[in-house]
Amino acid sequence: MQGADRQSDTDRIERFSKPVPRYTSYPTAPHFHEDITSPDYRTWLSGLDRETAISLYVHIPFCDRLCWFCGCTTKQIARYDPVPLYLKHVHAELDLVRAAIGFRPSIHHLHLGGGSPSMVRPADLERLRRALDDRFDFTEDACISIEIDPSDQADDALSGLRAMGMTRASIGVQDFEPRVQEAINRPQSFAETAQTVEALRSIGVHSLNIDALYGLPYQTEKTVEDSIAKVVSLEPDRIALFGYAHVPWMKKHQTLIPEAALPGPPERFAQARLAADILVGNGYVPIGIDHFARPDDSLARAAAEGRLRRNFQGYTDDSCMTLVGIGASSIGRLPQGYVQNETATGTYMRQVAAGELPIARGVALTAEDHLCSDVIEDLMCRFGFSLKRIAARHGQRADLISRRVAEAMRGADAELVTFDGDWFGVRREARAFTRTVASWFDERLRQKAARYSMAV
Repeated sequence: MQGADRQSDTDRIERFSKPVPRYTSYPTAPHFHEDITSPDYRTWLSGLDRETAISLYVHIPFCDRLCWFCGCTTKQIARYDPVPLYLKHVHAELDLVRAAIGFRPSIHHLHLGGGSPSMVRPADLERLRRALDDRFDFTEDACISIEIDPSDQADDALSGLRAMGMTRASIGVQDFEPRVQEAINRPQSFAETAQTVEALRSIGVHSLNIDALYGLPYQTEKTVEDSIAKVVSLEPDRIALFGYAHVPWMKKHQTLIPEAALPGPPERFAQARLAADILVGNGYVPIGIDHFARPDDSLARAAAEGRLRRNFQGYTDDSCMTLVGIGASSIGRLPQGYVQNETATGTYMRQVAAGELPIARGVALTAEDHLCSDVIEDLMCRFGFSLKRIAARHGQRADLISRRVAEAMRGADAELVTFDGDWFGVRREARAFTRTVASWFDERLRQKAARYSMAV
């Protein structure tokens, strides 16, 4: 009987682990198009509310090493010269954005992502902070987070991070097993990671996030267990436990990873479950489908109070409805829609130098998009939604969601969910498949298929 149960679990995992979006936005990026242009963005920026704080994301695309697992937009460089030239254009884009807004907005969240922002030298980080202060006002409780690669920290790096006013560090770990690191071209010892954590805490950065991955080549339950135990020993406030997204059709460098060494869906599921059990056993609170936090962390409080949000960095307690993206390939979210900057750094810099907001594509949100976005974010953040609440917010348009609920409860995959006439929810034992359930309410996906990573 136990063998039959294991086979049933395997069949379920294979059936529900189909590729679906990660839903860090809705509509998702494959539905962005070139009809959204710089004048559209300028108009959207000019309509922002003077009294409402916004968030900023600044993309630093450069790395001194190409990590083969990475799904981000990056650019490997052998010398530092391109970085200050690029940052000069980032300052110029800040001017363009500030002019389009028409007033000095308040910044509640700032995130520097990459690439590897921690490779930026202190003097350039200090200049970037001055450029931001010249154009924007930071709220007293502003969160300033920076992604850190322990392997590219210069001796004087801490002075630049201090000058930026960093309040939260996000450290990429992935896995500490040497064979796994070799397979993804990411050498990073536990010792240098621990040293970086200690150094960050020494300058007053007490909020620490660590990213770990499962589903990497040559990972086993044993290597995952060992790596997660090491992560826990660093006592981070938050841990993001992501499944490796193998998308070689989008990221050609991922073809360097031996596909035969990748764990299959049942193995990925087992790794994710084991890691989650270890984290919960060490006092971390599960947040959504792939984050964990200490009970006193602001992310855990946001989840407990129903304020959890989801954006391109994953789960967040950021309440700002506007996210302004700065830098090549960065994505912005405004009440009217999404915009994405030019991806190629050369094209990005030429457009900025010409005085143009460097928009490559985007999507304007329709009333149906707002409806589906609300439902999908509720599923991703709260594992369910109230039909009455959706109807109160969207009126008759919510009939579409009622129809999708009825279809789901009649469908072959109804075992994943429950419905009591108002609350539609993902069963606790099925929460690993929340992305699959969310895809049932993705009207854009019904209209246009795209390729995505595995759901678990």
